Amino acid sequence: TVKEAGGYHLRWFTPGGEIDLCGHATLAAACILFRFYEPDADRLTFRTRSGQLEVAKTKDGLLEMDFPVYPLTQVEVTKEMEEAIGVRPVEAWRGRDLVCVLENEEQIRSVQPDQARILKLEDSLLHITAKGTEYDCVSRTFAPKLGVAEDAVCGSGHCHIIPLWAGKEKKDTFLARQASKRGGTLFCRLQGDRIKIAGSAVLYSEAELFVESFAQ
Repeated sequence: TVKEAGGYHLRWFTPGGEIDLCGHATLAAACILFRFYEPDADRLTFRTRSGQLEVAKTKDGLLEMDFPVYPLTQVEVTKEMEEAIGVRPVEAWRGRDLVCVLENEEQIRSVQPDQARILKLEDSLLHITAKGTEYDCVSRTFAPKLGVAEDAVCGSGHCHIIPLWAGKEKKDTFLARQASKRGGTLFCRLQGDRIKIAGSAVLYSEAELFVESFAQ
């Protein structure tokens, strides 16, 4: 991220290359900027490949990201999708990524997908989702094309997942759970063609570099 007039220029890179939108990295960038560079600010603006994004502090101590929604089109469930996931989806939807709806939460948690077959799907990422029991919806995200077998929590994935469930459930506020091994909870609000995704961020480590100077 680089400081510029009116905010910051932000780009995201995965092990497989640059991506157009990334929630985790946006949250991390905002956390560091709020903590060390903009302690008195309550909102930050980023210029990105996905347009202007904002991250704001909430009254609950969370950081809330304002992201664009990916328009979705329902597509046919294929044998290739079933073979990649290991179970046959109930529905399939396509935006930037592929979103497959499974029958229940247990399937989401127990799936062991075939990474090689996911690579052959035409979409950037694969998201699987189902209606939750403790949460409104649960999901997992796989991105071998980007060098990531499974994303711990995927912000851009929920720019697909939440609009999908909003259409089904006829509501705009969701408590979502990413059911990866590490897991994560997302507080989501759909507002037209934008989505607010809130979560917490923690400073993992802080270090100083000492470079010894040598007299010539």
